[in-house]
This record gives sequence, structure tokens and C-alpha cells, in this order.
Amino acid sequence: MYDVIVIGARCAGSPTAMLFARQGYRVLLLEKAKFPQDTLSSHYLHMQGVALLNRWGLLDRIRDSGAQPITRQSYQGPGVRIEGFSLPIDGLTTTYAPRRYVLDPILADGAVAAGVEFRQGCAVRDLVWEDDRVVGVRYTTPGGAEATDRARLVVGADGMRSLVARKVGAENVIEHPRLTTTYYSYWSGVPANFELYERPGRWIGVLPTNDDLTLLMAYFPQADYNEVRKNVEPAYLDAFRTTAPELWERMQSGRREEQLYGTGHQENYFRKAYGPGWALVGDAVNHKDSITARGITEAFVQAQSLTDHIGDRLHDDAALKAALRRYENDLGGEALSHYQGALNVAELKPEGRTDMLRKLVGHQDHIDRYFSTLSGACSIDDFYNDELLTLLDQG
Repeated sequence: MYDVIVIGARCAGSPTAMLFARQGYRVLLLEKAKFPQDTLSSHYLHMQGVALLNRWGLLDRIRDSGAQPITRQSYQGPGVRIEGFSLPIDGLTTTYAPRRYVLDPILADGAVAAGVEFRQGCAVRDLVWEDDRVVGVRYTTPGGAEATDRARLVVGADGMRSLVARKVGAENVIEHPRLTTTYYSYWSGVPANFELYERPGRWIGVLPTNDDLTLLMAYFPQADYNEVRKNVEPAYLDAFRTTAPELWERMQSGRREEQLYGTGHQENYFRKAYGPGWALVGDAVNHKDSITARGITEAFVQAQSLTDHIGDRLHDDAALKAALRRYENDLGGEALSHYQGALNVAELKPEGRTDMLRKLVGHQDHIDRYFSTLSGACSIDDFYNDELLTLLDQG
């Protein structure tokens, strides 16, 4: 009998399991993949995520992994270019965009070091119920045997297509249509910092990652998905040529090192976050367009929030229910703000954004605070302070 079973060992699951174990709970972590294994991702760790990794004692592993340090960010849209970087959190001034076959094993190792029992290659098939409460899981072991384990709490960290969410009937409480499709690959010989480029109907994201490779991502409207996927490479290259000509010139000296990866299935939703004996974290509870690259960071934030709220109250029915309610309420704050921000960017309509950003040119403190709204170092409310509103009114 476990205190907690966590299903899914990537960016939400491993930190959740680790933090519960550090609180003294007996934790089982199940993952259907066998690490290291890559997965679709925008890779970026915003400053808020970097600060949590540092708090958890895992940041040095990222630094030592060969992930290139990121210290500058730029945005270029119609008629405007700004450059700066997020304000620091906990004195940290550098971010990273590690490959997932690098990041996910580091997180899982952190869970194991905390005392978590980690089983890879295990496919969860069903949940175990008693008196309308989830009390365990049924899964297939790597050898093909059927196994059952029980726990006080089952946490679904199993992604956008969460089996846990489906089995418990966790309905979408907020939902919006898909907005973009994205394709990306990894290039050598294209040095970069964190760079963003935009024009109506297109968005380009650029991030240095591991092994001296640069992640180059192109976003298209969801309505173009069927057409783009029929001619992926020409559409991908044309997006860079027409949206970021200077970057396109740099790409001529580089080389694409891997195939093109992509998806047109970027759902936008919040699900019911908890119920009797279960809770959801990461993409299982909240997924949004990857265009703002907030997924990994918010998985970390949610893992910290869930485990902090529960604390030592896991085995007190009333206290556990209240803790899970507070965790869900937290999702309606900062996470909802970032969700709305991602939907705004994913419309691929830069006009209002570029009008505002042109007024920031020459005001570096406001530019850095703008970049900080996505990094988690500055809230939207704090960004739109009296000084900024006066500047915008004057413009």
C-alpha cells in the first residue's frame, strides 16, 4: 500500500513524486516509456521553472548537461524590435532549454533520490475503485504481467490524453478551439539566443538547446494544418524566409540535423483538477498552445502547489479535500492568466501587441518587465503599473 501513486514521470509527474517523497510519503511512480526518450516539446524553462529546479537541488544537473545558457531575449514584429531579458528570481539570471531526453531523466533521478519507487515501461490500464473513490491502479509490467497497486491518492500526470482524467470523468471546465499548428527541428551552425519573430499568420521561435544545436520552431494558423502537413518542409522553410529574413540568412550557413517534428493537435482547456482519491497535474489538468512555451514551467509550479497544499494532511479526509480545493483554486489565478496570454499570442494577430511594444522602445526597464510576464518574474497586474500606463497614454 502506497501513500501516493503518480502516473507519468515527465515534467509534472517526477517533481510531484519527488516532493511527496520528501514529505515522508511512500510513493510509486509509473511511466509507460523507458528513459531516456524524446517527446514533442518547446523545451524552454522560464525563470520561474529555473528557480524551482534550483530550489529542488536539480539545477546543477541541467547546467552540467550541456544545455546552453540563455541570457538574452528578443522579439521582432511588424515595425518593432525589442531586446532584453526577464528579471531575476532568487538571484538567478540565466535560463535553459534542455532536450527532453536530457531533462526528463534528471527529474526522474531526483524522484528516485528522494525515495520514490520508479517503474518504467509500465502501462496503466485502469483505476481501482471502492465506494466511489479511486484507491489504486491496474497496469501492465514490462514483462507483460498484470499488476495492481493501491494508494491513498492517485495523481494523473499523464498528459493531454490523460487516462486518469478519462477514467474519472474529469470534464473540461474551460475550453477553447485549437489555434495553431507547429513544426520544428534542430539545427547546427545557427547561433542564437531566445528569439521570437512574428508577422500576421506566422510565429517563429528560436532557442539554443543541448549539443550546440538550436531549436527552430514555426507556427501556422490551425486552419492551415491540412495544407501545411502535406508540404511540411517547404512551408516550414518559407515561414523563416518571410517572417525572419535575418535569421533565414543565418540558417544558410547551418544544417538541419534531425527530421521535422510537429503537431496540429494543441488543445486548450482546464479540466476538473481533483476528486475522491485523485488529482491531476501538468498537461493532464491544463493544456494550452505551446506558442508561449509555458508547459514545463507550469508543470513544475503545479507539482509544488499540489504537494505544498497537501503537506502532512494526506490521511485526513476533510483536510485533504480542502487542500485539493485550494490547489484547484490556484489554477484559476496565475495559470489562467498564462492560459489567456497564450491564446492571445496564438491568434497570430500581432497588431495590438506591436502597437504597445513600440511605445516601450527606449524604456529598457519596461521591456524587461514585459519579458518577465511570461517568465513568471512579474505578474500582468504588476507590469501594467501606473508608470507604464502613463507611458502608454502618452504614446
